[in-house]
Amino acid sequence: MELLVFGETGARVLLFPTRKARFYDYENWGVIEALQLKIEAGLLQVYCVDSIDAESLYAFNKPPAERICRHLRYQQYILEEVLPLSVAQNPNPFLIAAGCSMGAYHAVNLAFRHPNLFGKVVGMSGRYDLTQGMATFQDLFQGYVDENVYLNTPNRFIPHLADEFYLTQLRRLEITLAIGNEDAFLQDNLFLSQQLASKDIRHELPIWEGEAHNPAAWRRMVDLYL
Repeated sequence: MELLVFGETGARVLLFPTRKARFYDYENWGVIEALQLKIEAGLLQVYCVDSIDAESLYAFNKPPAERICRHLRYQQYILEEVLPLSVAQNPNPFLIAAGCSMGAYHAVNLAFRHPNLFGKVVGMSGRYDLTQGMATFQDLFQGYVDENVYLNTPNRFIPHLADEFYLTQLRRLEITLAIGNEDAFLQDNLFLSQQLASKDIRHELPIWEGEAHNPAAWRRMVDLYL
């Protein structure tokens, strides 16, 4: 799979694309330019990874169980190929997961499943329960939930977490969930925030004016939160 790397030193950032988007979209939208000063100062090294959403979560011609398994292969690619590549390129131990819209889901889900690997996660305009319809956005699994779906749905597994070792790992994460006050996913973010607070997991939930679900808002968000 293709990816783009910006910068040589600093904290490593895995930047996940939006729904069915590509690894070059953030550059085309000016999001990377918004981070240019931090990249040039050696504070951040950004890895814009590709997605396979069209083959996995949005492949509605396939059964839900098959789609979530394909999504797990994508996570395996990130963990077993992209992360070792990033370490070989840059030994900085601080790793950040970030993304916008569906990319926020990828970032938050991966960081919450593997909190020992990450120091920070930033979700912008994200949706953290793909099993619930929200406004014009459908339930991606059409009522189907199995163990894999459950374990890849932060708003399902976070409320039931009780393992203190796991919770301790989550509590050391820097977590930011940015969302617009007119975004279709606002209540989804509020729910996740409430569940994190109930587990004493510190996080920030900046709520922006309007929908704030577009490249113009994301350019400002990355500058503030990354």
